[in-house]
Amino acid sequence: MVAFGGALGSFRRRGTVVDGRSQPESAADAARLADEAIPDLDWRVFPPEAEHSMFAAPSGALARVALGPAGGPRVVLVPGATGSKEDFVLMMPLFAAAGYRVESFDLAGQYESWRAGPWNLERPRSSYDQRLFLDDLLAVLDDGAGPAHVLGYSFAATLAELALLQRPDRFASLTLLSAPPEPGQAFRGVKRIGQISGFTSPRQGAALMLWGIRNNLNRVPPRRLEFVRERFALTRRESVDDIIALMMHTPDLRTGLAASTVPKLVAIGEHDLWPLSLHERFAREIGAHLAVYPTGHSPCETTPHQLVRDMLALFAATDVTP
Repeated sequence: MVAFGGALGSFRRRGTVVDGRSQPESAADAARLADEAIPDLDWRVFPPEAEHSMFAAPSGALARVALGPAGGPRVVLVPGATGSKEDFVLMMPLFAAAGYRVESFDLAGQYESWRAGPWNLERPRSSYDQRLFLDDLLAVLDDGAGPAHVLGYSFAATLAELALLQRPDRFASLTLLSAPPEPGQAFRGVKRIGQISGFTSPRQGAALMLWGIRNNLNRVPPRRLEFVRERFALTRRESVDDIIALMMHTPDLRTGLAASTVPKLVAIGEHDLWPLSLHERFAREIGAHLAVYPTGHSPCETTPHQLVRDMLALFAATDVTP
């Protein structure tokens, strides 16, 4: 892990350590206490001032939500497989309050973007492939002035990495949230099931993941589980199968990412799907800062105040600030 731009030292954050120095307890505790006080909320509800729209992407209409001053620096939050823009409902008001224009959208085939798919492309294809998702993300990034601070969550972290290497001019910073830390068959390093993941098909792997989510193996609160199950009613199963297939062939982008001068943050929960040691190695290999939270695969849901705090510190190393 290295410093970026000389503005900040490298850090591995676990609560009260910033850039290798102890943070005042009050500053660290404020975010931690706010996260610990998160209630069992309705994940469908954004602030009243949030702007909902449908974005015309190459694969079709993508459901999008935006919040914050129209002229503020952009923050784009990209959800992963079986996810949606609602995964960031707790983070978006924090960015807006800091003066940023923050937005998110549902990937093609996922939740309220269920109508988007490969049949809508200029040259229709048969599957939700990497190019489809990447072109959609690039179109979103091009739909705004100046570079954006981009967060890619889980599968979407790989999409964000690809977008950075193809269009670095669109990036002010890159945050990789619970990103697959190894190329190739990304599930081989997953705790417990990694050893058998190489013997399953993408559809079988998707079925296992969906079963675990529906049966609440992660023990999320009741209203969160209610929303997640409701979301499955719209999400196209074939889009999930195709994403799992893509994750089984995760590209090796480490050399390009290491060469990029864009500030980078790897943010994870210490109880993530992949062992902490793999994330630590990945962060070192790409020259990224590392933030570790006392949670699992979804810090955007469970430690959003701490995650936003660390992302704002990353943003401070760029010229793209309010």
